[in-house]
Amino acid sequence: MKTVNPSASPTTTRPPEGKVVGTNLVASNNDTMPLMSSVWGDYYEQTGLYGGAAIWLTVHDKYDGKSSWGNYVSFGQLPASIPFKNTPAGLKDAAASAGGMALNRLYSDGQKKAPAPYAVTRRPITVNGHAGFEITGRIPVKKPKLKETYSVIMIAVIDRGDGTAAVSIGDFAGSAPQWLPVWRTKVSQIKIGG
Repeated sequence: MKTVNPSASPTTTRPPEGKVVGTNLVASNNDTMPLMSSVWGDYYEQTGLYGGAAIWLTVHDKYDGKSSWGNYVSFGQLPASIPFKNTPAGLKDAAASAGGMALNRLYSDGQKKAPAPYAVTRRPITVNGHAGFEITGRIPVKKPKLKETYSVIMIAVIDRGDGTAAVSIGDFAGSAPQWLPVWRTKVSQIKIGG
């Protein structure tokens, strides 16, 4: 066999990406979650979910003259870096780990540590016969010229039945509480395997 000259190291394969198709967020494994509504737009997955997709709704456009603040929802699969056990405690731990990863990615600004959530609630859930767990919490927000004082992060982890978990993460401006029950409704409509 001939060798390549100059030699090259193999590149790391990029993880698959989900997409927005019609009225659904579609993870790379074909799990689906309905969109929040037509006013939300296609966005990129930034919470660290494997094979995920995301949507965005601007709540405060250019609040400081250039930056926007809004609501964000991502959907995908729990990454392999987060251990997962199909037990009530395992689902709770996976939800906490996914939430911590999302907080660091959404709120750490690259160098700073993400703010600690408060008013945290935890509860087991069931989605189309699949066991799951939900965690919600308020995240303090301190941005110059932004009137928001907190956001609400919502994490749902659902056992897929094959040793992996589907995950939805919502991050909502405190001034937009009407979206919290909508997110819960959409999570209840998640379909495993499409």
